[in-house]
Amino acid sequence: MKQTDSKNIPTHKPRPMVDLLVSIVIPSVILMKFSGDHDLGAVNALIVALAFPIGWGLFELVKYRKVNFIAILGLVSVLLTGGIGLLELDVKWLAIKEAAIPAVIGLAVLISTFTRYPLIKTLIYNPLILNVEKIEKKLQESGNLAEFESRLLKATYFLSGTFGFSAAMNYLLAKWVVTSPAGSVAFNEELGQMTLLSYPVIAIPSTLMMMAIVYYLWRTINGMTGLPLEEVMVSAQQNR
Repeated sequence: MKQTDSKNIPTHKPRPMVDLLVSIVIPSVILMKFSGDHDLGAVNALIVALAFPIGWGLFELVKYRKVNFIAILGLVSVLLTGGIGLLELDVKWLAIKEAAIPAVIGLAVLISTFTRYPLIKTLIYNPLILNVEKIEKKLQESGNLAEFESRLLKATYFLSGTFGFSAAMNYLLAKWVVTSPAGSVAFNEELGQMTLLSYPVIAIPSTLMMMAIVYYLWRTINGMTGLPLEEVMVSAQQNR
């Protein structure tokens, strides 16, 4: 019976852009633009904003039996941002909050290198993105498996450093832009400015760093296995 149920569960395909939009971008816009007294109000805006990551996370859990990590991050982020505004805490806590989430992820990636399951295998080197089975078979045949694991570990350090960069820049940007008292109209406007600036200042450089890590991993795989890109990428094989 259990086997039948598991077969009926749809295959989960990563949708990072949708995850970010629903779990982080839309809730942030609601908090920034609709928390005024003439709109939803601070409490109602927080409730509506929280509904997006909660609803999306529950949808993925029920349909795919998968915990959506980005939805959890969005939930925590909205709770902290909304809580800082509602409780009118010192704005220094916003800077700490902005740095905390990428710092925790980076630390988790770093700590994972001491376990049997480094997080790079979940985030990048996983069977949903790469044909891991074929890659490892070729590595074993060529005797390069140990060297590949060493380079995979190096890529994990690079990945942790990317999140470290994001944490530091988030903290500096929040300290620079958001200076008004929490809960004020100016505070909400500055949150909007910070969000807009975070794309060119943080998101684009971080994305370029991630692309460089993926390229480094691809060059390593190609050099050690001789496999072309279309045989390495799962999506490329599905489209053939």
